[in-house]
Amino acid sequence: MALVLTEEQSMLRDSARGLISDKAPVSHLRHLRDSKDPIGFSREFWHSFAEMGFAGLLVPEEFGGSGLGYVEAGVVMEEIGRTLMPSPFLATSVVAASALNRGGNAAQKSEYLPKISNGSLLATLAIDEGAKHRPLQTCLQAVRAGNGFKLSGAKALVVDGHVADLLIVAARTAGSAGEREGLTLFLVNPKAKGVAIERTIMVDAHNAARIELANVEVDADSVLGEVDQGAGLLHGVLDIGRGAVASEMVGLSEEVFNRTVEYLKSRKQFGKLIGEFQALQHRAAELYVDIEITRAAVMKALQALDTDVAKAASAVAVAKARAGTTATRAVQEGVQMHGGMGMTDQFDIGFFMKRARVCEELFGDANYHTEQLARARGY
Repeated sequence: MALVLTEEQSMLRDSARGLISDKAPVSHLRHLRDSKDPIGFSREFWHSFAEMGFAGLLVPEEFGGSGLGYVEAGVVMEEIGRTLMPSPFLATSVVAASALNRGGNAAQKSEYLPKISNGSLLATLAIDEGAKHRPLQTCLQAVRAGNGFKLSGAKALVVDGHVADLLIVAARTAGSAGEREGLTLFLVNPKAKGVAIERTIMVDAHNAARIELANVEVDADSVLGEVDQGAGLLHGVLDIGRGAVASEMVGLSEEVFNRTVEYLKSRKQFGKLIGEFQALQHRAAELYVDIEITRAAVMKALQALDTDVAKAASAVAVAKARAGTTATRAVQEGVQMHGGMGMTDQFDIGFFMKRARVCEELFGDANYHTEQLARARGY
């Protein structure tokens, strides 16, 4: 399969780019940060985003969505990466929508997917409990009680958890931390008794939350998928999220590269443009090649997800690990080539550096995915 966009996908890219660059440039994120916006994104713009069909990109047509694939979701994520647009698209329209579509029963899909598609419902996945992404280390307990369960424990780095209308919580119904068996996903109302949510503004001015659950009661209808057998569903959904974040990092990397090249073409030092210095030319050329190789790896991963999510883990691991190292290299080169002003808050490059750092950790950093690949190959 060719690692290039089709005509329809290119049209989607152009549509997303036009809307996002016009309504949510980097200055939009800066304004939200400086004004200490209480939710950290524009609900008005999110509704416009949904009206354009982006919120329901992965939602099947029968539930009011577009029924498109993960390559298309990656196209939108790449454009989001170019402007660092803060929005619930990743948490709600990619991760949560995929979890509901892949693991939900007919009633759950009918209740939630149409609302995700029209932008009226925000949802997120609550998985991590420690400083690092380790899904199998889930300790949050779900104990049977009557016709349902009681959930107790805490989650960290829940993306957009402070505004979510629905939480998809990974809990342990059997076994112990580190075991694959015994994981179950639950649909939890964030307003339920016993749920405490604290907004945590991340270093990149995007949004996350800490969530504590104290004997939160959910009924059997709140189980997403099968009891004790949620690991397969969870890992598939996480791989979808990883592919999306990798796409965002490709867009972020390319935007930083383009800004840096423009600076090399305009900044003079010692009577000549600094872009004429061969050492900087070599560094820029190497970064360009790095970004293009990463773009191909990410496209391959998204295509693999569209073909069969269950068999895409290795391709996704390669893409996420490579996207993280490439984005880190891109922002470091960007800051260095811009010199002293690259370190100032008034200059936008710093926003890209901070976002790259968060994306690197989100759903597993390069070390995590390298380790997963090694284990898959029996090393």
